[in-house]
Amino acid sequence: MNFGLLATALSMGIAAIGSAIGIGIAGQASIGAWKKCYMSNKAAPFILTVFAGAPLTQTIYGFLLMQQMQGSDKDPAFLLGLGIASAIAMAVSAVVQGKAGAAGADALAETGKGFSQYITVVGLCETVALFALVFSMVALG
Repeated sequence: MNFGLLATALSMGIAAIGSAIGIGIAGQASIGAWKKCYMSNKAAPFILTVFAGAPLTQTIYGFLLMQQMQGSDKDPAFLLGLGIASAIAMAVSAVVQGKAGAAGADALAETGKGFSQYITVVGLCETVALFALVFSMVALG
């Protein structure tokens, strides 16, 4: 079995699974927030899509790591460990980002205030995935 090739696939796939879960969580909350707005005859803020879509970037990070790993001559066992660990970090980042986005969508729809604070927390969740990507690329360097 080619563990290096398996590592590249897992780095992208696991990160994408996290993105899908995170988008599902934030998306459901955004839809619920819009429903509350409609029921209250308030304008439904389109900006809630930002919260719903934020976890998608972890899929991109997984893809970038996959590309970097494909060109690596490191030990395949190392690549497998790095790919799995990094992708799990990205996936968890996406899930918690979806949860933070869900809370932000609900709060923004209810109050109409606080977008910059809410998106800051969503961005902090994103930072974990960025660190995982960058530090993994450094380890491959």
